[in-house]
Amino acid sequence: MPAPPDTQTARSLSLEAVAVGALEDVSLSIAPGEITCLSGPSGSGKSRLLRAIADLEPHEGEIRLGDQAQATLPGHAWRRAVMLVPAESQWWAEDVGAHFDRDCQAGLEALGLSPETLGWQVARLSSGEKQRLALLRALSRRPRALLLDEPTANLDHATTLSCEAWLGEQARQFGMPMLWVAHDPQQIKRVAQHHVRITGSRLETTP
Repeated sequence: MPAPPDTQTARSLSLEAVAVGALEDVSLSIAPGEITCLSGPSGSGKSRLLRAIADLEPHEGEIRLGDQAQATLPGHAWRRAVMLVPAESQWWAEDVGAHFDRDCQAGLEALGLSPETLGWQVARLSSGEKQRLALLRALSRRPRALLLDEPTANLDHATTLSCEAWLGEQARQFGMPMLWVAHDPQQIKRVAQHHVRITGSRLETTP
């Protein structure tokens, strides 16, 4: 079995001639430590493209993390390295803490959550708390690239800013390319080094 992507070395995330659903000929490269925001009309295929990159959706074309091709790895091995945080997170245990296997106190503080949160039941979490904890859970597994589907949609402005700052720091610290679905032009200006938009069946770079 091929080895999973190197978890110690920063890698670019690249797409070449990817086609999924109505999208065609999608080519994109995100450098280590950079955030690219993806926007487009509702139903244009943003979430479906993220799922294709995470190897959760059949597609054409080639997707690579550094020199490692997605097609050479089992799906679960690829998704450990190129991790998707969907808009609606899934929780498989009753207690929040059961979803974490590493110390995450610093992340909890940065995201405005108390250490006691790990002792709560998932059922008592608000949508915003679930969203922040899903981000923390993903980062605690140390992926090499991150795919974010509107990660601050349920947060107030102050918490959104804190979350943006934390994600940006994670990207820089670990050399992690991030593809971030966003709609707010001001958020895109704050977080993104690059902005691409779905127009019809194509992906276009936005100045």
